[in-house]
Amino acid sequence: MMGAEASMVVALADSFFFDVDLDAARSRILLFLLVSFAPFVVLAPLIGPVIDRIRGGRRFVVQLVAVARIVVQLLMMRYVDQLALFPLVFVALVLQKTYVVSKSALVPSVVRSERELVEANSKLGLIAGVTGAVAVVPAGLLQIVFGATATLGYGVVLFGIALVAATKLPREVVIVSTSDGRRTPLDLPAPLMAAADAMLLLRVCVGFLLFHLAFWLRGEGYGAVWFGAAVAVSTAGVMLGNAVAPRVRRAMREETMIVSALALPAAVGLATAVFGGPVAGIALAGSVNFSAAICRLAFESIVQRDAPGVNRGQVFARYETRFQFGWVVGATVPVMLAVPGELGFALIGLVAVGGVWWYRTAVNRTARRRPRPVSGR
Repeated sequence: MMGAEASMVVALADSFFFDVDLDAARSRILLFLLVSFAPFVVLAPLIGPVIDRIRGGRRFVVQLVAVARIVVQLLMMRYVDQLALFPLVFVALVLQKTYVVSKSALVPSVVRSERELVEANSKLGLIAGVTGAVAVVPAGLLQIVFGATATLGYGVVLFGIALVAATKLPREVVIVSTSDGRRTPLDLPAPLMAAADAMLLLRVCVGFLLFHLAFWLRGEGYGAVWFGAAVAVSTAGVMLGNAVAPRVRRAMREETMIVSALALPAAVGLATAVFGGPVAGIALAGSVNFSAAICRLAFESIVQRDAPGVNRGQVFARYETRFQFGWVVGATVPVMLAVPGELGFALIGLVAVGGVWWYRTAVNRTARRRPRPVSGR
């Protein structure tokens, strides 16, 4: 799926859909942020419950998404240079997020124990990153030689391969309803909600730092190369986080992983505010994205461990929506306000420090409330 996603991005990069750069009016960038969040408005209230209730389970949902992506991609080939491309891209984004939620909800059915959840999520993240990077190469060549239509056709082939692979997923039937046919209400444990809040905070930091660096580097005259380096280091941070997460999990619980994920950007953010400079800012971008990857894998593991299995799709859909909203809110701040470089870095550090304190407090409070087993005499 991720290879086909990468091919679609390459194809659209040459169309007017992505004709927005950092030199554009701030209002256009705000519109881009709104468009990036719009699919989640559909995802949480509609798609999440469907994923849990549909006959055939999440395996069937993944197959349906693959078929729908093939159809949408074929339509994109027809309307690549027309206004009809916009609603098709919106549908593609909704389907992409539906796949992400279904994939995360499926993981517990393919592992043998709770301790393997982080490792499974890590492997999925690494496979997605490597597949996307590899698929970009032929997509780029097709784009240069033949144009967007051929690149989109290449994506159709990849989505077809994904459909065949989806038929090999474990069968799962999940129908969620009460005796009178109503949906089962979500009753989520406190540790899960605390982990979600920590992840939300890091997503706000990721969104803020991306656009803060973009405007600050341009304002300081460092040029697009430095921002490209920041994006590359951020991507490397995510890949590294996905790679080392299983080893981290073998050394500590998910809750401790989240505390560590918050502590790293706290320290690096404050140090960057003191020393300043583009290199330090780029290093902060790498550490924040590394921490967000670690925290995300820990959060997914906690959901897969503690959330009711029959409502797992709803849980992921709900929090994916919140995380994207947090990213948009964080990104909006430097777009609307000119934040000095060192002040922005200090904000990252201080917010992460507050996150460490708040999350540890929430986890300790939950531990005190947990009833202790009564020993027999």
